[in-house]
Amino acid sequence: MAVNKYQADHYLMLKPNEVSIRKVIRLLWSKRMEENDYFYLRESDEKEVFIEKGLAIASLAAQKGLLHAAKLLKCFGQKLEMWLNLVSFNTNIFMLFFNTLRCKVKIPKRESDDFMSFAAHIDKRVKLDEKIEPGNARYNSALAIMAAKLAYENKGFIRNTVEQHWKMEFIDMDTNYWNDYLENFHTQGFMFYDERMNMIVVSFRGTEAFNAYDWCTDFDISCFENPEMGKIHGGFMKALGLVMDHGWPPQLPADKRNKNLAYYAIRDELNERMDLNKETKFIVTGHSLGGALAVLFPAILALHGETKLLERLEGIYTFGQPRVGDGKFKRFMEEQVLDRYGVKYLRFVYCNDLITRLPFDDPVTSLYTHFGTCLYFNSCYKGQILDEEPHKNYFATFGGTRRFLNALFELVRCLYLPLLKGGDYREGLAMILIVRFTALAFPAVADHNPLDYVNATRLGSMEVFQRAESSKKWLKNSATSGREVQDKIKYC
Repeated sequence: MAVNKYQADHYLMLKPNEVSIRKVIRLLWSKRMEENDYFYLRESDEKEVFIEKGLAIASLAAQKGLLHAAKLLKCFGQKLEMWLNLVSFNTNIFMLFFNTLRCKVKIPKRESDDFMSFAAHIDKRVKLDEKIEPGNARYNSALAIMAAKLAYENKGFIRNTVEQHWKMEFIDMDTNYWNDYLENFHTQGFMFYDERMNMIVVSFRGTEAFNAYDWCTDFDISCFENPEMGKIHGGFMKALGLVMDHGWPPQLPADKRNKNLAYYAIRDELNERMDLNKETKFIVTGHSLGGALAVLFPAILALHGETKLLERLEGIYTFGQPRVGDGKFKRFMEEQVLDRYGVKYLRFVYCNDLITRLPFDDPVTSLYTHFGTCLYFNSCYKGQILDEEPHKNYFATFGGTRRFLNALFELVRCLYLPLLKGGDYREGLAMILIVRFTALAFPAVADHNPLDYVNATRLGSMEVFQRAESSKKWLKNSATSGREVQDKIKYC
């Protein structure tokens, strides 16, 4: 059967809901994996099948384990968040004890405008940096990371922050989006309008620490190879709004129009807003998983020929973003989005962040690769513009020792940075105990937190931002190649 450009001509699709652990183990001896009803694989060559088989078994096992632990993980996360909010609602743990004695404890409500997620307790800053005004080379980046961080919160908290603290217009639409494969609302995002810049910001939420379904999206190595776009991470495609049995049709089928799929809902809202003001621009942003969705969104716009929106796309700003697609997807994005419409794509990487180095870009599979302008910041928040972050697959000689020493430095840094830069850079007890001390054992995971990305946009060299914002071609036009620049990086 002929495949149109909106569908996949090759795919690997996993359905962990329909597989048992016993069946996963049986896959090790299965010669025809595609005969299983929880595994779908279009025709491939022998090498691809061998590679995809190994990846599929690991992915299915991980997702199955996460689904089994979903309720327990959610329960633990809710109790931890409730405890953190209970303390903050009552000022601190001492006032909580005092209020308990007086029977005047302030009880937080999860749906309230001031209830904070676990991510918000790691970095409680909600105000924008007043020193970074419109026209400043840092402005879009600083606004984008704050929007990406805010996406982890509930709708009431988001609205209150946008309207009361940022003095901008919150675009009132549903912030929960349907995943047609998980059959639930597991994708979140929001939009707001910055009148001073005449710009709309689209922000996608990243992976919630205690949401097993988000982790399943990350571990879902299902891949869809579109004849025009190339091979793309299936979990991210599903989260953005891939339509079951239809791929990416320009318009939703009749039986799907009552579903709130992220790509279609946001695209339609943007089209309406752009018609109201012919000068309005927009940017897309996200942290972690949200960054992957931010990259995919304009790719699907290009696939659908949404010229009007792409001409108004000012930039893509991602933070701690994993790799999304293969070399063909990279070329598609460069030719059909970045070069054709002059779109800036700034990909922020902080120090040893492991997520930015996943999935691996290895010479055997060559499934995933980064592109765009990489803004790499070390633990002193000194920035470099690169074509790829150092140690792109994470592993390096003496890497463990170097990362441990770096984590130790970050722990010390959190004590003196507020004295040098002010109270905005004071880290809370949750950040120090849960992240900084954990980083001594798992530095790669700890460096993924949004706080360091916020600091990077505020404390990084102005020259780096000026170069990044002035031309997306800076790296290609520079006399120094990306590899030479990487060789010159000094770790703090």
